[in-house]
Amino acid sequence: MKTHSKATTAAERLVDRLFLCAVAFPLFLLLALMLGLIMAKPAKAEEIVCTGTNLLTELADDNPEALEDVRRQAAETLNGKGLLWRVEKEGVAPSYLFGTMHMSDPRVVTLPANAHKAFEGADRVVIETTDILDQSTMAAAMFKRPELMMFTGEETLGDHLDDAQRQAVANALELRGIPFASVKKMKPWMLISLVALPACEIQRKEAGMPILDLKLAEDAQNAGKELLGLETAVEQLDAMASLPMEMHVRGLVETLALGDALNDVMETMVSLYEQGETGMFWPLIRVALPEQEDAPGDYTAFDQAMVRARNGTMAERAQPILDEGNAFIAVGALHLPGEEGLIELLRADGYTVEGVL
Repeated sequence: MKTHSKATTAAERLVDRLFLCAVAFPLFLLLALMLGLIMAKPAKAEEIVCTGTNLLTELADDNPEALEDVRRQAAETLNGKGLLWRVEKEGVAPSYLFGTMHMSDPRVVTLPANAHKAFEGADRVVIETTDILDQSTMAAAMFKRPELMMFTGEETLGDHLDDAQRQAVANALELRGIPFASVKKMKPWMLISLVALPACEIQRKEAGMPILDLKLAEDAQNAGKELLGLETAVEQLDAMASLPMEMHVRGLVETLALGDALNDVMETMVSLYEQGETGMFWPLIRVALPEQEDAPGDYTAFDQAMVRARNGTMAERAQPILDEGNAFIAVGALHLPGEEGLIELLRADGYTVEGVL
């Protein structure tokens, strides 16, 4: 790949953490869309254009050996190809497990034909959290746990930043029209959600275009299907809050150093998603953008808290639904592959899980 400055490389690593959030953590994206509206200008859906280039093309040109390594690791990832999986158990009508991307890009929101058929035929639809259907209810639930979103007492974000970091954060926020003093009580992950999305995603929200998970939920309700959730918004925020504060602070500082690179990452993730290449997510990040020497373990910590731990909860709560049969379960695509992914966890619980071509 091209030579990058230290600051640019750090920023790109953070972009990839945000990439994972969009694949695995719908509440993060929903918060970004909600908070980002204060920065958005109304736009018509047909006027919204996203910019960005596929980073895989750059990797193929600049470091084909690294790309080959990514593809090798992806090929070795259990269940790393495909978005739709049939889940069966003797004596019960089959259900389907579908990997989503928590975005409103038309290429994402339009279901593949096989997934559309499975969705239409299902009696019940399951998403990660039904809290996304009612923003006021979700906000009320979260405000019962204010410490998940805000610093309480006299503590502020500035207490966790050194002088150079505080100045960099203040300057970057100022460029976005946000005074540091107005957000200094926000926890870093909440503030990241304010600045982490490309303008096109925020504009789509303003234009009334829902993310895929929300569209599935609304379509299910309109069709009279039973709608269920596997988690709550508070549980998802708890998972984010369980990660070390210093990791979140690093993420905030690096996020604010980003420019148009976020558009490239969003284009890359949509391209991978369209191809069903769920097994390429982690290898691409680890090979192309290894962790910083002064922050080892960030990716592992994220994977454990935001993916693996939640996989176990999702699998446990999905079982009684699967035992009724004829369900369509839609969760972030990053939850599907791997030895501790949902597919393998359900197989270990006695279900037959096969990819649908």
